[in-house]
Amino acid sequence: MAKGIKTSYVCSECGHREPKWTGKCPDCGAWDSFVEETVSFVPEAAKQSAPVRELSAVSLEDISFKDENRYKTGLGELDRVLGGGIVKGSLILLGGDPGVGKSTILLQICEHLGKVLNILYVSGEESKRQLKIRAARLGVTSASLSILTETDILSIAGYIEKSSPDIVIIDSIQTMNMSSLASSPGTVTQVRECTSVLQRTAKALDIPIFVVGHVNKDGNIAGPKVLEHIVDVVLYLEGDRGLSYRMLRAVKNRYGATNEMGVFEMSDSGLEEVPNPSEMLLSGRPVNTAGSCIACVMEGTRPILAEVQALVSKTGFGNPRRVSTGFDYNRLNLILAILEKRAGYYFSNLDVYVNVVGGFRLDEPAADLTVALSLISGMLDIVIPDDVIAFGEMGLAGETRAVSNAAERISEAKRLGFKRCFIPANNLKKLDMRQFDGIEVIGVKSIGDVIPFIKGQR
Repeated sequence: MAKGIKTSYVCSECGHREPKWTGKCPDCGAWDSFVEETVSFVPEAAKQSAPVRELSAVSLEDISFKDENRYKTGLGELDRVLGGGIVKGSLILLGGDPGVGKSTILLQICEHLGKVLNILYVSGEESKRQLKIRAARLGVTSASLSILTETDILSIAGYIEKSSPDIVIIDSIQTMNMSSLASSPGTVTQVRECTSVLQRTAKALDIPIFVVGHVNKDGNIAGPKVLEHIVDVVLYLEGDRGLSYRMLRAVKNRYGATNEMGVFEMSDSGLEEVPNPSEMLLSGRPVNTAGSCIACVMEGTRPILAEVQALVSKTGFGNPRRVSTGFDYNRLNLILAILEKRAGYYFSNLDVYVNVVGGFRLDEPAADLTVALSLISGMLDIVIPDDVIAFGEMGLAGETRAVSNAAERISEAKRLGFKRCFIPANNLKKLDMRQFDGIEVIGVKSIGDVIPFIKGQR
């Protein structure tokens, strides 16, 4: 092997490096994830003789951002997730499953942005003719949109510097390569180095760059975790293949909140915004059916109502089944234990199936009370009235604990026509009830306080 070159093994999941091949990564625990990588290093003598650049720092007071304007994409849901629009010089990574709509949404925003900006769309997966066909289907006809089909990242960076577009889209990072590296496109080294080139280009030229990234079988963006550290924003476009709805979430955002969510619906003409996700998630709700209750969770600054369904049946096996879709499995087991120990509802010999309708996922503890009511309703075969909504966190002692943004949640429920709302008693003490005319707000201290209302005893 040539002097100054050595071989090491890098985990394709997390980027951990080992001097020799290992079956299991000691850092992330992934099996059979190490790939060989050729590394060049500079001798110590050469490092000492290298010239040192002169650096100069700038005072914070001398840096101005008064004239800083974000680019609006024309899709309000995307602007919401980005924190108000596209920031100049930012590097944005968009990930998602194959066919979920990553390239579609980026090509769609080109129509709006192309009215005032010059856009460069770099594709390493599709030909120019294929892109033209897809653009025609989506109604994208902007004359300011330029197409480049190339995979050499250094050539692309040089073209960006020469043409100076206002926005650049790279589709996808796994197809890009650096010719000086011996590894194949999509490997850990290629993805990392190509992203680093794009980062330097975005910062030096003050050009925002969108980068499309594929995901692996675990749902994470393919490539080392350092890829997510390099970029400024990490977006995930999620959606069930059997459903037309797509959720856009920000996992990392240096220019805005990371708890915002945008909702889209896939149609023949592309992705369409869903400005009111609550109505979408509640559409087609069954009437007078046991095991159904409505939850209200906060996605950033937006309250969203979703239906939780629970099916409880006698098990035919020695161990009862526990299936959860859209709700954390371990959280479900915790709620079942609370109901058995504190409320006297025994699920030990019953199969339990919980589903959040519409492909939505409830990650907030405020959905605990809703799930508990759905389970009790399904077990006792008691119908929860259609105009009832509930939210609150459950503690291990069976108590309901206060949650944030209670007023916003109740206002959303009132707007959609709900007449009764169960909330934690501690939240009720802090509310001004004059603003909630038309909806009855009931504070409960434990799950046992809700049951008499559901059974019609109060």
